[in-house]
Amino acid sequence: MSSLLTSRSALLLNASWEPLTVVSAKRAIVLVLQRKAEVLHESVHRVTSEKFAMAVPSVLRLLYYVHTPYRGRVGLNRKAIFARDGYRCQYCGGPAENIDHIVPRSRGGDHSWYNVVASCRKCNGKKENKTPEEAGMQLLSRPSVPHRKVILGASCGRIYPEWEEYFHLEAESA
Repeated sequence: MSSLLTSRSALLLNASWEPLTVVSAKRAIVLVLQRKAEVLHESVHRVTSEKFAMAVPSVLRLLYYVHTPYRGRVGLNRKAIFARDGYRCQYCGGPAENIDHIVPRSRGGDHSWYNVVASCRKCNGKKENKTPEEAGMQLLSRPSVPHRKVILGASCGRIYPEWEEYFHLEAESA
């Protein structure tokens, strides 16, 4: 049972219905029991004890608003880059193993969402310290800042179907 509480995740929404973060099932249950959040969707899993039984929350909403000062900022890291690029090399489409700076840093390229892509070892080695044009390579897609859904999915390993509607609400309000 304890593995369920650490392996299952719940989407935590702000009181304004915006996705905030992903929490463990254990943290979700604690938030509900402390009356800090309400359950919007339950998973099929249950936690039980001698005097208590509860469905494990899948989506919950805080009962009070939490101010998030840097809401639009998405952290640039290896895991998020792989998630944004679908774990595929952006030069050949094969499985990604590395990250590559389109304009190499040694040549003035910055470390930003628009200059970093996932790549396989072969393409990364072929490109070396060149631009894609100089290496005779072409990007499969143009890099961009990913949607918050991609980052939250990367943080917990998956997006559950019942979470989808809350990401659509976020996109409509943006």
